[in-house]
Amino acid sequence: SLMILDEPSLGLSPVLVSQIFNIIKAINEDGTTILLVEQNARKALSVAHHAFIMETGRIVLEGTPEKLLQDADVQEFYLGISSETSVKGYQRYKRKKRWR
Repeated sequence: SLMILDEPSLGLSPVLVSQIFNIIKAINEDGTTILLVEQNARKALSVAHHAFIMETGRIVLEGTPEKLLQDADVQEFYLGISSETSVKGYQRYKRKKRWR
């Protein structure tokens, strides 16, 4: 069976978001395949087996959560982890926006 979820964390408090993702993980562990569309990349990657990153309707990167969490662009653009907080960082984002 397949469950499709679109932004299940939208508008929820952090406590409820954690509960929702625990439920999603439990449903998946019981054998249901889950297709999850979520902007909270950190939470989505915490329950995913495989992930696709989309930008303006196009898949720009895909892989295991472990692989994506190590990607410098994913860290900067989607997880807010960056060593650059200057204008140069923004210019780099604009260049990389189209990805590969």
